[in-house]
Amino acid sequence: MEIPQHFHVVETAGWLVNHRMNSALPGYLMISSKTDTNDLSDLPEDALAEFGPLLARAQSTLKRQLNAQRVYIGRYGHAPGYPIHFHVIPIYDWVEELFWKDARYRLLENFAEGPGETATDGAELTLFVWREFCERAEPPPVRGPSVSEAIKLLREAMRFPPL
Repeated sequence: MEIPQHFHVVETAGWLVNHRMNSALPGYLMISSKTDTNDLSDLPEDALAEFGPLLARAQSTLKRQLNAQRVYIGRYGHAPGYPIHFHVIPIYDWVEELFWKDARYRLLENFAEGPGETATDGAELTLFVWREFCERAEPPPVRGPSVSEAIKLLREAMRFPPL
């Protein structure tokens, strides 16, 4: 699948970082291999060497530039025709507030371990982001920069070589 240029954030020899095309959540990134494989062990050594620093750059940039409270990174899917790729999901304080306002997730509050600890479950919060910001025809309003503004900020901040 060809990613339109206006979603591109940064590119290395082995990887493309783009904003997830169907996400209304600013800063939701995809890091895709340029090698047509679904297996990390099939990647060239140069691409593997780029990968760790690229993930670190994405995480630190989302925190510094967009004030993400947390950043979830995961590999999902294995559909034919798509190379190995990773989801880099910023979790903002306002996203977590929306999560807790949703009655489907309030029951998780009972699982907090002690005073001052949150019971935020990463899997449930990821599912919430997918449902609310990727699948809904009318996603919730965002606080802060729009998707296009976030892409512009991330392009500037993720340029190589500085980390």
